[in-house]
Amino acid sequence: MERTAPPREPATPTPADAPFSDVPGLLDGMPRQRGPLETAVAGVREEPAPAAAPRSRTLRPWRLLPTPTGTPFTFGYATLLCLTSLIAAYADPALVHALLQGSSTDMAHLVRTPELVLIGSALWVAGGLTSPFTITFVLVLTALERRIGGLRTAGVFLLGHVLATLATEVPVGLAVLAGHLPGSSLHRLDYGVSFGVAAGIGALAGLLPLWLRLPLLAGFGWMLLQDLLAFADPMTNWGHLIALGLGLATWPAVRRSYAARPRPARA
Repeated sequence: MERTAPPREPATPTPADAPFSDVPGLLDGMPRQRGPLETAVAGVREEPAPAAAPRSRTLRPWRLLPTPTGTPFTFGYATLLCLTSLIAAYADPALVHALLQGSSTDMAHLVRTPELVLIGSALWVAGGLTSPFTITFVLVLTALERRIGGLRTAGVFLLGHVLATLATEVPVGLAVLAGHLPGSSLHRLDYGVSFGVAAGIGALAGLLPLWLRLPLLAGFGWMLLQDLLAFADPMTNWGHLIALGLGLATWPAVRRSYAARPRPARA
């Protein structure tokens, strides 16, 4: 007696057997294309990615000036220069001359107390608060410190100040020993922050866009060349050009520092 197998119930069609139009999220004739906001398998809605916040283009001119928290090195240094400039303007002239002479980086002082005079000469601004280098000091060092930090800005400044000073004063000493200059050249009054500022301008130019970099270097370089051609103070003028070149030589280092520096979050 043969057994008759019970009739099989028709299998429920699976998504693989069903036409593509029956599966949510699939388009006819395009089985692997997702719908705009659904997944093909789970039917879960996908949230659209949040749009990136537009970068603020608002001008903030107050960032050109140093602040105690944002640029502590420039702020503290500028405050110190204001104090010494007031002393130079209002103190007894004999006292001021003695202070400046004791801070001078002439060859006679560099031989005896090099560390003392290299630091002391950077505490004064030639010409006082009305000097163009005072405003340039504030603007340049503030911009540089905001980009690479206070420690590296101090390093750039000291590099220009120290090396340009030695590059101009050591030849004077050698010329005196060779008999080409009088002995009084060993005691020339030499102080100020201009060498450090020139190095800061050279370093900052490497972090600016091309449309700002070229006018800055062309304008400052032309001013230095005019001073050199005037031959009023050739040693100082050569020192400015040397310091500018030292600042230009720091471009690889300052660019690496700027690239590695974390950017503050924008509101």
